[in-house]
Amino acid sequence: MAVPGSLRRQPASRGLVSHCTHHHIVVFLLTFFSYSLLHASRKTFSNIKVSISSQWTPYSLNSTAPELRPYELWNSSHLFPNAEEATLFLGTLDSIFLFSYAVGLFVSGIVGDRLNLRWVLSFGMCSSALVVFSFGTLTEWLHFYNKWFYCCLWVVNGLLQSTGWPCVVAVMGNWFGKAGRGFVFGLWSACASVGNILGAFLASCVLKYGYEYAFLVTASVQFAGGVIVFFGLLTSPKEVGLPELGADEDEVSVEEDANRPLMGSDDVDDDDRNYSIQATDNDNQPKAIGFFQACCLPGVVLYSLAYACLKLVNYSFFFWLPFYLSSNFGWKEAEADQLSIWYDVGGIIGGTIQGLISDVLQKRAPVLAVSLLFAVGSLFGYSRSPNNKRVNAVIMTITGFFIGGPSNMISSAISADLGRQDLVKGSSEALATVTGIVDGTGSIGAAVGQYLVSLIQENLKWVWVFYFFILM
Repeated sequence: MAVPGSLRRQPASRGLVSHCTHHHIVVFLLTFFSYSLLHASRKTFSNIKVSISSQWTPYSLNSTAPELRPYELWNSSHLFPNAEEATLFLGTLDSIFLFSYAVGLFVSGIVGDRLNLRWVLSFGMCSSALVVFSFGTLTEWLHFYNKWFYCCLWVVNGLLQSTGWPCVVAVMGNWFGKAGRGFVFGLWSACASVGNILGAFLASCVLKYGYEYAFLVTASVQFAGGVIVFFGLLTSPKEVGLPELGADEDEVSVEEDANRPLMGSDDVDDDDRNYSIQATDNDNQPKAIGFFQACCLPGVVLYSLAYACLKLVNYSFFFWLPFYLSSNFGWKEAEADQLSIWYDVGGIIGGTIQGLISDVLQKRAPVLAVSLLFAVGSLFGYSRSPNNKRVNAVIMTITGFFIGGPSNMISSAISADLGRQDLVKGSSEALATVTGIVDGTGSIGAAVGQYLVSLIQENLKWVWVFYFFILM
């Protein structure tokens, strides 16, 4: 399975150097850290599951909080009779989040192709920060514990956070051409892993004061990031008077025209040879591709299904790795949080190196296939990891390299390739929609997986969870 349309035969470095300005660097950094902050708030929840589980079961009330009346409403945090049921509910919350996130991705991609990407991204970041604050901090301060309230908040959080990925990928697609896309997007897609590391670091620093402060810190940082994005992000080169990609090198940089801005354009007199999705009629208004049209594009459905299996495994590590390390090896929660960072380090290295290799080979699919074959072996090895932190960290990093790398490539570089192929020429708005479909389908698979992980772990123990990952 290969991305439709052959990758152009020009050295990646040439296209990158010819178009790189300080605006490109600012856009790279702003989109990078905006999605990192979204992932940091998600990682906070996964990193403090042990503390939350303890708080929701008997004999773990917060003795330092003021006693409010009536006792049954304000002070009773016995949501579950034992830690096993609390753990199962935490897995249910993960599935609820991912299902709502998946639904939101399908919608957010369409919305992002029709509204200002900066507005949509900023709104999602700030609103999600308020929901996270209410979920983890406000409820604990008030000692108000209710399963349905938690579920409703997490549904809303999933819908709001879904605005992030389609928007940042679309903005990156506007600014960076096809030349070197595998490397640029491979490096940039480390934003999720950096967010995981940031979330783990922030949570471990303040966890000793109470898990509610981990939510408070990440929510505050995310809200501030949303404000910065609103005032600082440029969604298209045309906003600062820069020419469209490829407009200044018709003879030597055909592939750069694959990345015209998704926002509307008044320039319609480019060479017909240009690899472009810009409308060629007299209507200058952006024309957004339909949802079903995007689904019918070659490769979209197949890569979406493959990503569903892969994201199930990747997000299972994301949600459950600190809990697994703490419960299986008996390590302290803060130590497990810090050790789980090595999985994300492997993903960062894997996405960058594999993206660069795919640029050199001018093919994406063979790189993914080989990496996932090695991932099977690394998963088997990690399931047999001894109770040794150094050995565990090494195997964890290797596993992240072969799982996180392909996951980053499909969700970023390949999604951009799929949304910029020749068949969408004449429609100037497609990338966010295609990205939403790929990532949304992946999130559905991940949502189903989170509940299955908690179910398998409860009935068959952790080794069978890894067998399940290998099957996926």
